[in-house]
Amino acid sequence: MNIDNYKAYISAETMMGPNSVRILAELFDKYPLHLAPDDRILDLGCGKGLTSLVIAKETGARVFANDLWISAEENGKRFVKWGVGEQITPVCEDANNLHFEKKQFRALISIDSYHYFAGSKGFFQEKILPFMEDDGEILIGIPGLKDEYSGCAEELLSDWLGDDSYMFKSPKLWKELIGGNDRIELVETWEMDCFSEAWGDWLATNNKFALGDRQHFEAIIKPYTCFVGIYIKLKKAL
Repeated sequence: MNIDNYKAYISAETMMGPNSVRILAELFDKYPLHLAPDDRILDLGCGKGLTSLVIAKETGARVFANDLWISAEENGKRFVKWGVGEQITPVCEDANNLHFEKKQFRALISIDSYHYFAGSKGFFQEKILPFMEDDGEILIGIPGLKDEYSGCAEELLSDWLGDDSYMFKSPKLWKELIGGNDRIELVETWEMDCFSEAWGDWLATNNKFALGDRQHFEAIIKPYTCFVGIYIKLKKAL
């Protein structure tokens, strides 16, 4: 995937944190998705739709762009403006209470959002797995703690994140939280390589939240955190 193809869309207006397109690009390069136009992908926690645009362009599949904080109407207008209105369906639902058909999605992608709602054991099996097709794939990229600091999130990150520091977990802990299931073939977690570039893009903007992050980057964010990559492969139907 060539990130330069999307530079015109990446801005302080469309970003809601470290550059989600860079995170997505690393996931796609490591685990390419080979999909057909009639396959359906759930972009869970799509923000202002930037990742949904890239997913649609890169895969050619049908994308359902779901976010709780950004309305379906607002994202729908953006998708029409970007020329992908017929390929992307905007949705505004809580990840804990999704209303899709069972086994509707061939793939699920979640960038910089999964940690907000999925940090309890059993969440994946109960809230996500029912909507996934057999032989489906899940790609997740989220901020987290480096493995060496596992279990120290509140101690290390509270000055930056306050009460939200508990959401940051290590790659090893995320693998444990996802757990196993008779439909799951493989779970891989790792510390992603795009940390510096994705953060650099975000901190270079004049977004007010980026300005706040700048104050903590060298002392807290850079030494203790990472981006956690998660890949889940589901088994084929028997």
